[in-house]
Amino acid sequence: MSVRIQKVESLIKEEISLIFLHKVQDKNLGLLTITNVKLSPDLKIAKIYFSAFEKEKREEILNKINELKGFIRSELASKIRNLRFIPELHFFIDDTFDYVEKIESIFKKIHNDRQNDEDA
Repeated sequence: MSVRIQKVESLIKEEISLIFLHKVQDKNLGLLTITNVKLSPDLKIAKIYFSAFEKEKREEILNKINELKGFIRSELASKIRNLRFIPELHFFIDDTFDYVEKIESIFKKIHNDRQNDEDA
């Protein structure tokens, strides 16, 4: 991956985070964190991954974000002027933390089982 793509990904991540923080006035979104941005090699498509504090509302939050996609893209265009065009935005739920929690619970269970076997 080129250095330019990495820099643009970082810039988009930062700017979208600020847009959600300052411009999007929707209480239904709750605590939202942009976790990652992946750009296509031609910079035309941006996959934006987010995590939400309220796990049970993530699908609802994703639907709301998709409704705001045009607004977010236009705000992004006003912030980033050194790109020829603003990429098409695609939002995805980042479930990495759920996966980490699941793996940690499995390790904890294995550890507890070993402790019980040693005590017996």
